[in-house]
Amino acid sequence: MAAAHDREVDDHAKGRIISDAPLSRPVPVSLRYDPAFTPATVRFCFPGPVEWSFPRALLETGLRAPTRRGDIGVWPCGRVQTVVELHTEDGVTVVQFDTTALLRFLRHTYAAGASMTTH
Repeated sequence: MAAAHDREVDDHAKGRIISDAPLSRPVPVSLRYDPAFTPATVRFCFPGPVEWSFPRALLETGLRAPTRRGDIGVWPCGRVQTVVELHTEDGVTVVQFDTTALLRFLRHTYAAGASMTTH
């Protein structure tokens, strides 16, 4: 039986897909974390079967300074936005989030995995 803190996190955020079009397009994104399965990984789940998994540390670092790992880049955009850039064979998707939603998600991931973390 898992401890109370070893629970999955499923937060929701609204991203904005940035493109060459004059207006950005809102998209709902599920921000997921499962400390029992992948304690160092977060997942961003977009509508349909689109899911991106990447290191939680990449998201955390990208909130403060531009960072990239493989097909994923994360960087601050002004004082209140964060950009996540996702590369595929078909092209690049750029999604902008309110930084507060991503910070809240990170706090939830650390609370969920608190009993698994040793300092």
